Amino acid sequence: MTKQDRPALILIDIQKAWDNLQYWGGQRNNPEAENNAGELLKLWRNNKLPIFHIKHCSSIKTSLLNELNAGNEFKEIVKPIDGETIIKKNVNSAFIGTDLKERLDKEKISQLIIIGLTTDHCVSTTARMAGNYGYETYVVSDATATFNKKGINGENYSAELIHDTALASLKEEFATIITTEALRKILS
Repeated sequence: MTKQDRPALILIDIQKAWDNLQYWGGQRNNPEAENNAGELLKLWRNNKLPIFHIKHCSSIKTSLLNELNAGNEFKEIVKPIDGETIIKKNVNSAFIGTDLKERLDKEKISQLIIIGLTTDHCVSTTARMAGNYGYETYVVSDATATFNKKGINGENYSAELIHDTALASLKEEFATIITTEALRKILS
């Protein structure tokens, strides 16, 4: 991957609703994920590389991610600026019910860098589809995060375990897992 390859940065659901830890399970991993996402966004802007902001717009009116709720707004650290593409979705994949694939193909983009929330849901689903579509896909491990989950028998699985297993499931089959630092070195 090089700047000349024009890799696209795909920012998944980095919205204010995720700040309500109790609503999402009470525990979250990787508190630096948004800072790392902001750093990568600056890097992409400085290099004039393609940027796609994905916004989850839940169809459930009581969801913090519904457009009627303040939680639907992007976090300030990654807030889009004029000219940056915003794509709204209401399911886990940024490809379903959107024109993301058409936009990527029109711009002849073949490499995707995926960051955002949550690792095991929308990040994973989007990365899996990207891999299946044939894109060279990268997921940035420290610019993604998730929450703890209850198992089928009520077990509590830590956010870190959920995050790590989600990335392990993507690794080498759907995506290359990379860090912010490694990506910065590649594009510097």
